Amino acid sequence: MHSFIRSRCAVAACLALTFCAGCATTNTSNTARTATEQLLLSNAIDQSLNKVDFSAMHGRKVFLDPTYLDGVDKQYVIASLRHHLLYNGVHLAAAADKADVILEPRSGGIGTDTTESYYGIPGISLPGGLFTLPEVKFVTRMNQHATAKIGLAAYEADEKSIVGGGGVSIAQAKHNNWHVLGVGPFTTGTIKQELTASTSRDVYDPSSDLPRTVAFGSSSPRRFDGYADERPTFLPPPAPGQAESDIRQTGHSDR
Repeated sequence: MHSFIRSRCAVAACLALTFCAGCATTNTSNTARTATEQLLLSNAIDQSLNKVDFSAMHGRKVFLDPTYLDGVDKQYVIASLRHHLLYNGVHLAAAADKADVILEPRSGGIGTDTTESYYGIPGISLPGGLFTLPEVKFVTRMNQHATAKIGLAAYEADEKSIVGGGGVSIAQAKHNNWHVLGVGPFTTGTIKQELTASTSRDVYDPSSDLPRTVAFGSSSPRRFDGYADERPTFLPPPAPGQAESDIRQTGHSDR
């Protein structure tokens, strides 16, 4: 009798464990704009401004007038322009009446677009609507790209005559996500390249390449599109008992 009762209790316990399961919920939140969208736009803006040669304004006082600049990420465009000007030895004026040159940027279009496509068999509805064959996706691709079209005009503050020809610079950044038979995403594009290049080292080693993106070691003005081609040098500190003349100079490349 007791054996029968124990058996029934054991069965009841197993059933209870079978149908009762615990669960946990993780609360997450996302920003209003995704990181991918922001990186795409900033990458396109960076590429667009990297095509502009500001060296002719070296040593002059320039007032950056953003009156005609509008659109998304306006502040990033202004800050990037200021950075480029300073990098090329330009003195930023606090007001137009204190400047030699007025620089007016304008936006011809800064935004993103998304396209989706797949390779597979589309869904088919049989006559009569009694049965529908579902679509089968072997390979899917989501392509998101950003375009930045930035125009620039500069003129003399006193004479209102144009400085150079000015013009428009346009660039695109791309981000592709691929899924093969439901496996993925496999990512390609300029954002993938930028993140890979910028996060390839976790710890800075002074005997390896110099930092990729930020450097304040030189006060001489240089063009943005030329610094990546330069090969800076690094001299390690002399070892105990070693003369400085015996130190070998090591070249470094950012490639």
